[in-house]
Amino acid sequence: MENRDWLILRELYRQKNITKAAESLFLSQPALTKRIRQIEKEFGVQIVHRGRRGVHFTPQGEYLVKCAEEMLLRLRQITEHLANMDNRVAGTIRLGVSNYFTRYQLPGLLKRFKTKYPDVEFQVITGWSKDVFKMVYNQDVHVGFVRGNYHWRGRKHLLFEEPICIVSQEKINLEDLPRLPRIDYETDDLLKALIENWWAENYTQPPLIGMEVDKADTCREMVANGLGYAILPRLVLSGKEELFTLNLTDHNGDPILRRTWMFYHEESLALKMVNAFVRFIEETDMSTPL
Repeated sequence: MENRDWLILRELYRQKNITKAAESLFLSQPALTKRIRQIEKEFGVQIVHRGRRGVHFTPQGEYLVKCAEEMLLRLRQITEHLANMDNRVAGTIRLGVSNYFTRYQLPGLLKRFKTKYPDVEFQVITGWSKDVFKMVYNQDVHVGFVRGNYHWRGRKHLLFEEPICIVSQEKINLEDLPRLPRIDYETDDLLKALIENWWAENYTQPPLIGMEVDKADTCREMVANGLGYAILPRLVLSGKEELFTLNLTDHNGDPILRRTWMFYHEESLALKMVNAFVRFIEETDMSTPL
């Protein structure tokens, strides 16, 4: 088995589709199929069945995929620790980053760190916070930036907290919200639950959804053009200070906050590059966009 064979098994298992796996691995479909057949020949077992709905792994194939995850993790650990034996702070830090944090904070953050540690590179994977949480948990990344309160048993650092706001082009009153058109957007489950719980505590009728869009940024622009109101985290409103905002509060009158965290495993600090990055983050004020 070559290292690329373990990568092929893992990616094919993730995609469950020959075409998509081949594209992700920058291989042709015939080349990928040939490698799978070669692996099956080497072990003397059938790994996958190809059907109308994609690829299905046999029990032997499932076992080899589990081995692939272990082998790739071990190989990565060996590579990182060899690089760590040098006195320089160098290597590649793998980061899992929520979509919003990527948009508003990450570029300036990495630029400042890179200036201080020019021999460090970054591999960045973006996604919803729930997916980033899984990446950190499974050690697919060294450090994760997650928005929302997830139950994490490892090391963590609170980066900042922001209020959740009602936002509109013109001033509006809370009692009028059920009758006003709201612009909704795709977001993570925790934020959605936070907003829905607040609404249920304050109103007996559902919101009047006038429009649904894919991103919070798009929602903000719709609001700025007077097409309705929205409920958004404060960070998304950067550069739109002219809009009317009203913070959501709980039954005690305290603002409802959304927290952004840095998650990582204790053992990751043994790597000089990760240790330096974590310390850098802890010493950086990220209450405003960088």
